[in-house]
Amino acid sequence: MDAQESTRAPGVPPQIESRVSQILTKDEQIIYMVRQRKPYLNFAPDCVVLTNRRVILYRPKLFGRVSFDDYIWRDLGDAKLKEGIWGATISLRTLGGARLSLDWLPKAPARRIYSIAQEMEEMVREERRVREMEEQRAAAGGVVIQGSVPTTGPAGDQAPSPVVPEDPTAKLTQLKTMMDAGLITQDEYETKKTEILSRL
Repeated sequence: MDAQESTRAPGVPPQIESRVSQILTKDEQIIYMVRQRKPYLNFAPDCVVLTNRRVILYRPKLFGRVSFDDYIWRDLGDAKLKEGIWGATISLRTLGGARLSLDWLPKAPARRIYSIAQEMEEMVREERRVREMEEQRAAAGGVVIQGSVPTTGPAGDQAPSPVVPEDPTAKLTQLKTMMDAGLITQDEYETKKTEILSRL
């Protein structure tokens, strides 16, 4: 199976992928796309396109016109999949609390979209967690674990710090306090603890 087939569900014409590709940003790639399949009046159905950065709703209009609605993954969450007799509906919640949904999707491709949306939700949650941890560290004064904080002389020039042997007990206590406050992870704590104990 070539890359083009793997990004399109059955029934999605290559012209749609070609047209969507024209609006992608640098380094943005199509992950998957699927088109509505209504049991009646299936003329010019909508299509949902997932990229590594956003969800794009491709909505054909009269006379060859197309409307694009897009939402970045960071602003979406709470993916839901509902399967009926004739097809499935995928919905996502926006940060504003509105529901974005597309119905009449073939069931198997809809499941794949749901799976991708779940992965993206996890990735966004992890990004938020890392960002919050960095903000907490910055708010705590950017505590430096390795080495000492350089001091400055009266003229603002950096003065050489006197070489003072580290107190391993104080260092371990500091690390434990930082971990308990959520400023570093358990893994980071264990790594630094091992480093300190290995120097004894």
